[in-house]
Formats: sequence, C-alpha cells, structure tokens
Amino acid sequence: MGRLPPTRKYRKRKSGRDRVLPPAGKGSLRIKQVRSGSGHSGRLKRTLAALGLKHHQDEVVHADHPALRGMLQQVRHLVVVTADGTERATKDTKRGKKSDAKS
Repeated sequence: MGRLPPTRKYRKRKSGRDRVLPPAGKGSLRIKQVRSGSGHSGRLKRTLAALGLKHHQDEVVHADHPALRGMLQQVRHLVVVTADGTERATKDTKRGKKSDAKS
C-alpha cells in the first residue's frame, strides 16, 4: 500500500540570507516579530520578552548597540530587522516623486 499524502500544507521556506544591517551603534533598528514564540524554548521566549515583543506581528524600535545585536542573533528566525532611518527615508522619497508627478 502506498504512502498517504501529508494532511497539512507546510510553510514554504524562503531561501537566501538575512538583510545586511548598518554597523552596530549607529541609529536605531525596527524589529518585527514574524513568527510566534510558541513551541520554542523558554530561553527564546525570554529573549523576545526582553526585546519588548509581546505577540506575533508586534513591532518595536530600539537604539542599536552590541547587546541588542546579540539578542537578535538568538531569535533571527523569529524576527525581521530593518534599519529605522533608512526605511523612513525611502518612503519620503517615494511620496516626493508622486507629488511631483501630480503637479
């Protein structure tokens, strides 16, 4: 008798590497929790709590420093990190282009 197909669809894993962040100690980082801490060790849950992330899809902004980078390294599979200043600048330039096009 053949093997039965899986009963649930599995999450497709994204290939590639983590985004490159600016050097430590410059600016601030926006941290967004994209996966739940449920089912992971208590140590990872405490790290998420120390970062200020309380639930799935929660976002916080922290000043960048080496201790923060160490915590992010521990939970890198649960969070997405972007440089806070860079993201804001790109949004502002997009708005500026749209307003120039309308004029």
